[in-house]
Amino acid sequence: MVITAGGTREYIDPVRFISNASSGKMGIALANAAKKAGHKVTLITTIPCHFERSREISFCNVETADQMFYAVKKYFNKCDCLIMAAAVSDYKPQKISKTKIKRTDKNLIIKLKPTIDILKWARKNKKRGQIIVGFALEDKNLRKNAERKLKDKNLDMIIANTPSAIGAKESTVYIKQKNQPWLSLQKADKSFIAKKIISLLCRGLL
Repeated sequence: MVITAGGTREYIDPVRFISNASSGKMGIALANAAKKAGHKVTLITTIPCHFERSREISFCNVETADQMFYAVKKYFNKCDCLIMAAAVSDYKPQKISKTKIKRTDKNLIIKLKPTIDILKWARKNKKRGQIIVGFALEDKNLRKNAERKLKDKNLDMIIANTPSAIGAKESTVYIKQKNQPWLSLQKADKSFIAKKIISLLCRGLL
């Protein structure tokens, strides 16, 4: 399994960046659950992790959306399942200043451009039998938007949650697999949610 975790950083200059509040807890919980279920895991993460060294789990540390994309691209062909739990930035600065931008009394305008859509790339390069899982964080029309993402990106599973999940130990999530009804987990510990997700995926991998 290849699992991504954490929020990416998109640099404006050498010391400033655009990011988000993702703690990476869900991705790390998924890596733990997958390891305990007997899977070999590659965790692509922006968050420093404290796992015991083992043959079952390896790490790839990244910062930016581009770095995460290249890491996913590197490991994707050899995996049975990709779980995109990371909060990848949707936009990045068009230009990165090579030196620290000095403060002035004038407004600073930063032009942004879209980052690479990793799930879209994975969908196009998916091999027969591979499973791709996405996450959808929505502040309105949660299930509707998540189900659209499931169909548009041709995912095998989508996990939907709200901004209240960011950094929290517990979360309410809604899980949907292709051609299956929604499954709701209310205010559950992320380790329990991760175990449930891995359990559902194992049925498809057997």
